Amino acid sequence: MKRNASSHLITPGISRRKALVAATLMAIAAGSALAQSAPWPVKTIRMVVPYTPGGGTDAVARLISERVGTANHWTLVVDNKPGAGGNIGLDAVAKAAPDGHTFGMGQTANLAINPALLPSMPFNPKTDLLPVALVAAQPVVLVVPTDSPWKSIQDLIKAAKADPGNIKQGLASTGTVGHLAGEMLSFKAGIKVLNIPYKGAAPAVTDLLGKQTHYMFGTPQAVYPLLKGKRLHALAVSSAKRLSILPEVPTVAESGFPGFEAVDWKLIVAPKGTNAEIAKKLNAAVNKALQDPAVLKQLQEEGSTPMGGSMQDALNYLQKEQSSWATLIRDARIQLE
Repeated sequence: MKRNASSHLITPGISRRKALVAATLMAIAAGSALAQSAPWPVKTIRMVVPYTPGGGTDAVARLISERVGTANHWTLVVDNKPGAGGNIGLDAVAKAAPDGHTFGMGQTANLAINPALLPSMPFNPKTDLLPVALVAAQPVVLVVPTDSPWKSIQDLIKAAKADPGNIKQGLASTGTVGHLAGEMLSFKAGIKVLNIPYKGAAPAVTDLLGKQTHYMFGTPQAVYPLLKGKRLHALAVSSAKRLSILPEVPTVAESGFPGFEAVDWKLIVAPKGTNAEIAKKLNAAVNKALQDPAVLKQLQEEGSTPMGGSMQDALNYLQKEQSSWATLIRDARIQLE
């Protein structure tokens, strides 16, 4: 009787505890469901561009932000935060609240090159940012003055081997894809040239035209008008395939360096911890925008190729690029001058 009475006394306690656990789990589930169904965005979405207005990254960010905002009735604003090779802007993204209202337009230099090239960075691209959506990729173009005796990459290489250290390569800036494309060519061709860095593409192109330097890898925006005007001549493009706006110009890979590729890609990132479902919504919106004929036309006219894909595709691509650039920087012993 005592054992039965004892059993009878314990049972209600167990039941009450089970009921409390069940109620707690139901509350958590309800809260989770409520959070997932909560409206987003609830305020303006900020797209941080880590460069000045008017540049290539800024143009792509504004193009995509406008299309995404219009199609989804969201308000997106571009917030330019230039400086330190893009590190200031992306550091602001990395340190922003992960509430789904701050994103950044990262690219090759600040997400893949700088981490391996700089002694330190204010943020870690591998751990502080969430890759959201690949946007577009753009190669650089190897150009020389129109009256240069060099008509191919092999001509350039022959001249550099005959006069090591005295052939001058103009750099729009250090740590950029143009800089690293030149370093990659020198490494693979076994040549030594003198790098002349500038504070932007405009002065670098001006000195190239003035014969202060011999060649440079420039963005299509910087060199295409001068190519059309017959003031510059293109020896090669750094993409895996030829550019539609320069169909007669071979790739570096075609010119004796199989597998050569150096492109300035754009990748939207968010602060680590941003809700995955929100990030997926923006990813889907970007992919849809990249199918818009007007977007495709503008990207093509500036020498870019649309990318897109899932968030996993973005992560895989970023990791591959980080590894590839780090290997080149290590093997070629590239350092900032």
